[in-house]
Amino acid sequence: MITRVLVVDDSGFFRRRIVEMLEADARIRVVGTAVNGKEAVEQVAALKPDVVTMDIEMPVMDGITAVRQIMATHPTPVLMFSSLTHDGARATLDALEAGAVDFLPKRFDEIASDRDQAQLLLRRRIHAVSRRQQVAHSGGAEASARGARVGARAVPAAPLRIKRGQFQVVAVASSTGGPVALTQVLTRLPADLHAPVVVVQHMPASFTPAFAQRLDQQCAVSVKEAADGDRLQAGHVYIAPGGRQMTFAQHGGEIQIRIEDGAPELHYRPCADVSFTSIAEVCGGRVLALVLTGMGADGREGARALKTQGATVWSQDEASSVIYGMPMAVAEAGLSDQIIPLGDIAPSLVVALGG
Repeated sequence: MITRVLVVDDSGFFRRRIVEMLEADARIRVVGTAVNGKEAVEQVAALKPDVVTMDIEMPVMDGITAVRQIMATHPTPVLMFSSLTHDGARATLDALEAGAVDFLPKRFDEIASDRDQAQLLLRRRIHAVSRRQQVAHSGGAEASARGARVGARAVPAAPLRIKRGQFQVVAVASSTGGPVALTQVLTRLPADLHAPVVVVQHMPASFTPAFAQRLDQQCAVSVKEAADGDRLQAGHVYIAPGGRQMTFAQHGGEIQIRIEDGAPELHYRPCADVSFTSIAEVCGGRVLALVLTGMGADGREGARALKTQGATVWSQDEASSVIYGMPMAVAEAGLSDQIIPLGDIAPSLVVALGG
């Protein structure tokens, strides 16, 4: 199946570069280009692309405003291009809140060691968000078929049967679509939540401080970027710093965060498998782990380590996931105790934690 893409950027050089990179894949066809947000909105209506790549800063209409209008009139997956700066992070988070599904740095050397690797990453993202659009248009047939393959444990309970447990910590993993999903979950948690929450979201180092700050302003629970030596407290959320690994240790009867560089061969920084495996070693079965939307399978092996200790693992359902990769990997491995729609996660957490 051909994925049809609209490329939006006010730089002619960047537009030509993106078109060239995308059309090197025979399964991708660039159906149009636009030089500002106003043209993008018009082209989406006229061309009905499967995916839009969008710059943020443009004349006439910026990318964030364009995303809002596209989502209001012709909802289409939008992949943003962003600068890896503090201001770039804030603008990108605004774009994600407006409805964009993912982002990539405009400088490809910041995400890949060579041009070929950068092209491959871009095309993989395009195909991933396009598949999400195709599943949405299919009326759920693919989701139903996959649920049948996975088996009974992969089918959400109707109604959900959430058991209370003596949980020391809630551990969350997410990637593509995660910032919006995390916002929806965390903003619905009460300030007196009966456990701390640790979060591994795949995100650049320059983004996690802005993301944590924004969540702290929006949430009743306290949210911060995790720092080495932080001691976990109930009602507090700790976001793993981008570019590093978050592990845990017992210290004076408390759980303490360790922030380190980690093994150089690890693909993800931060990595859910690393954090989940570490919290399993420290807390054993008294962990409630949650795997949200995201590409790939990060979190699956960490969930396996948690299950061997008797921990509880939940995963987001396909219908509410932007990309059903990480939660699918956990579900298809038979590691999910519950598969839960995004809207049900926060109240289910409150019940499970005894709230």
